[in-house]
Amino acid sequence: MTDLLLVGRVARAHGNKGQVIVNPDTDFPDERFAVGNVLTVEHAGTTTERRIVSVRFQQGRPIVGFEGVVTMNDAEALAGAELKVPSASLPPLPGNTFYRHDLVGCEVKDTSGRTIGRVTGVEGSLERSRLMVETDRGEALIPMVEGIWVSVDPVAKVIIVDPPDGLLEL
Repeated sequence: MTDLLLVGRVARAHGNKGQVIVNPDTDFPDERFAVGNVLTVEHAGTTTERRIVSVRFQQGRPIVGFEGVVTMNDAEALAGAELKVPSASLPPLPGNTFYRHDLVGCEVKDTSGRTIGRVTGVEGSLERSRLMVETDRGEALIPMVEGIWVSVDPVAKVIIVDPPDGLLEL
């Protein structure tokens, strides 16, 4: 079975013509939610593929029309659905850039080798990403900027950081 990666969640129906508002979970919403793209829709124990027939962005969120979803009731039935793409369809990224799914689950260590915690999520835009790291003292947010992150090895699932004094205590 193909690995599927989450790119967004249906928030709710929009209007009366079968469109939905999506909360994107990707750094590339323009690419993931383009007319003609096919997304895997997982909802209430079912999985279907839906082609995007219309899209526009409002306040950073895509408003999407799917093939076969033509009424407000059809759209309301998709509320909460996860929208996914096959991992094989993702193009390679430029150097020092990583997909969110490659970072989640990575162990975070400081430059002395001490384990800080594990990445549970990534928030923010591509230019202003922050790792959400579960530590023994709770969650820490670590900016993904040069000078703080030293190395990222998504294959080994290890990220080395050099946090400034006080960052992990915030």
